[in-house]
Amino acid sequence: MRDASKTSAPLTLAGALTGARLTLPLVPGVIVFGTAFGAAAAQKGFDVWLTLSLSAFVFAGASQMVALELWREVWSLPTLLYLMAVTATINGRMVLMGAAISPHIRGMPKGLNLLNFFLLTDASWLVATRYHADRGRDLGVILGAGATLWVIWVVATLPGYLAGALVTNPRAFGLDLVMPVFFSVMLVPLWKGLRPAIPWFVAGAVALLTSVLVEGYAFIIVGALAGAAAGALLDDRA
Repeated sequence: MRDASKTSAPLTLAGALTGARLTLPLVPGVIVFGTAFGAAAAQKGFDVWLTLSLSAFVFAGASQMVALELWREVWSLPTLLYLMAVTATINGRMVLMGAAISPHIRGMPKGLNLLNFFLLTDASWLVATRYHADRGRDLGVILGAGATLWVIWVVATLPGYLAGALVTNPRAFGLDLVMPVFFSVMLVPLWKGLRPAIPWFVAGAVALLTSVLVEGYAFIIVGALAGAAAGALLDDRA
């Protein structure tokens, strides 16, 4: 770790361990999601190394799940650009999250900052933000949180893949419902009342209508944009 005297805040192994400890309540959810991705990838016909590589180098759960849905045996440039647009829309929040934590990690060496941004997830961002709000200043916390979640995510992918590869008919076991059920469950802890949920309903309704009228996965982008617009209008009137 870097000498604390050379940075505006300390960067210590103890801080990294604290970050790892603060992620422990999130570990069961990460394991379940990582396992679900591994199983879904096996059902899609991916080999184990491609599956593990996606988890290790992409490290974006929602985008990985959507990419599986959009995956094609034969790729064309329009299809590839479409996949990029959808995943960029899903991960657009990372731009704002990265900007939010940027002042907190200015004291880090550039290489570690790049690693931090690669390891950034909703969970590690939340851990770091709460830690900083409680006047914590150790730069190792966000690094430790992100690294811990990355290791668990990659490791959890393997048993999911092995289990998924053994099932020849996923519909018989309800495995085809893993992704919609997971995303539905993810919404539960985000509930903050009816008014903040209005953009959810707008996004869902517009996405559903678009899926009926337009083939493919354009409903993801259209629904996301509609929800964002609804949220912006609500904020203006608050």
